[in-house]
Amino acid sequence: MDLLEIEDAPVSIGHEAGRHVAQLLNSDCFCTSTDDAALRQAISAEANQPGLIELLRERCPYVFAARPVFVSAGHLRRMAEVVRAVESVVALPGYREEVLGRATPIARHDPQGARSVFFGYDFHLADDQLGLIEINTNAGGAMLNALLARAQRACCTPVEPLMPPAGAVRAFEDAIVAMFRSEWHASGRTRPLRRIAIVDDAPREQYLYPEFLLFQRLFERHGIEAVIADPSALAWRGGRLWHGEEPIDLVYNRLTDFALESGGNAPLREAYLAGAIVLTPHPQAHALYADKQNLALLTDTARLAALGVPPDTQEILLSHIPRTEVVTPQAAERLWSERRQLFFKPTAGFGSRAAYRGDKLTRRVWQEILDGRYVAQALRAPGQRSIGPDGPDQVLKFDLRSYVYDGAVQWTAARLYQGQTTNFRTPGGGFAPVYSTGALGAG
Repeated sequence: MDLLEIEDAPVSIGHEAGRHVAQLLNSDCFCTSTDDAALRQAISAEANQPGLIELLRERCPYVFAARPVFVSAGHLRRMAEVVRAVESVVALPGYREEVLGRATPIARHDPQGARSVFFGYDFHLADDQLGLIEINTNAGGAMLNALLARAQRACCTPVEPLMPPAGAVRAFEDAIVAMFRSEWHASGRTRPLRRIAIVDDAPREQYLYPEFLLFQRLFERHGIEAVIADPSALAWRGGRLWHGEEPIDLVYNRLTDFALESGGNAPLREAYLAGAIVLTPHPQAHALYADKQNLALLTDTARLAALGVPPDTQEILLSHIPRTEVVTPQAAERLWSERRQLFFKPTAGFGSRAAYRGDKLTRRVWQEILDGRYVAQALRAPGQRSIGPDGPDQVLKFDLRSYVYDGAVQWTAARLYQGQTTNFRTPGGGFAPVYSTGALGAG
C-alpha cells in the first residue's frame, strides 16, 4: 500500500493494515505541517494576548513539531486499555495502603475527593511494541496541543480524513474547564467556582509560561477569574488562601515540589492541609501514580496476584509496562552487567531530569545512581518519524502522551525529539498532533 492507495483503503481493514498505514505515513508523508498563519490566527482568536506568538517563538522555538504523527486506531485503543488497567489497580485498597505507607505524610492527607487534573500517561510505540514508560501527574502541554490542532492544514487528499474534526478542539477545551469544575464539586463545594490560581515557581521564567496565559484566558472565557502566581505571592490568613486582596478557591498546581516541602510553599501547604482550597494535582495523586517505584509494583506478577488483580488485567500490565525494579545495592552488580538493556530514572524525577540510558553510563554516574533513589526499567524503543526526505538526520524519535482525567483519555499528542529523552530543543521537534488511521477504517 503506497500513499496514493491510502484514500481508497477499505473500511475495517484490521489492526495489522492500520499499523502498516501508520508506519508508511510516518516514514513517507511530508506534506502535512503546522500552518504558521493559522497558528497566529488561532492565538489571536483564542488567547487575546498581544505578543503571545512572539513570546512562544522566543521562549519555545521548538515547542511545535514540523509534522504530525500517525498512529493506528488499534494502538490508541490499547493505550486506553492500559490506562484503565492501571486505574483499576490504583483503586485497590491494598495498593493504596502499600504505596501511601512509604509516601511522605502529606500524601496521606485526604484530598477531599479531588482526583487531580492532567495525568499524563507516556508511551513508547515502535512497530507493534507499545510500552507505558511513566505516568506524570502535572503533565504540561494540553493547551498548547489544543492550539496546535487549530493550526493544522492537510496538503493532500489522502491525509485529510485523518485530521481531527473541527469541533474536537472546542470539545477538548470545554472538557478541560468541566474537569476543573468537577474537581471543585467533588470536594464537596456547592457554590460556583469563582477564582483559580495557576501556581508555579517564578512562572514568568518557566519554559511553558505561554501555556499559563492560554489557561488564564480559557478560564476567563468561561466566567472563572484566574491569576498566575509564584507561591510566594500567596498568603494564608483568616482561614483562607489569598492572592493580594482576593481569596483563592482552587489552585492549579504546576509546582514540581510535589510534597510542598519548600519553605516558600508554606502558605499553600497550610491552606491545603486545612481544607481551605482545592489543590489539583495534589500530593496524594503524585504518590499513587507518578512515583516510579509504582512501576516496579505494576510489573511484578507475584505482587499483583497478592493484591487480587484479575489475570486479564495482569496480562495487560505485564505486556505493556516495561519490566521495572528498584535499584538496590544487592542488585548492583547484576544491573551494571545488564545496563545496556536498561533505562535508569530517579523515583521522584520529572521532565527526564537525571535519567540515563544504561549504555551511556559512566562509573561516576553509576555511583550517583546507587547513592540515590532510582529504578531500572527495561528499554522500550520509541517510535520514529521522518520529517523530511533528505536522509537519516531527518528521522526523529517520538513518544505519545495521553492526557487523562478520572480514567478517561481526553486527548493524545506526540512529542518529537532527538537524544535520549524528550527535550523541546530539536529543530523540527516538539509537540505534534496525532492522527488516527481509524478514519480510514484501519484498525
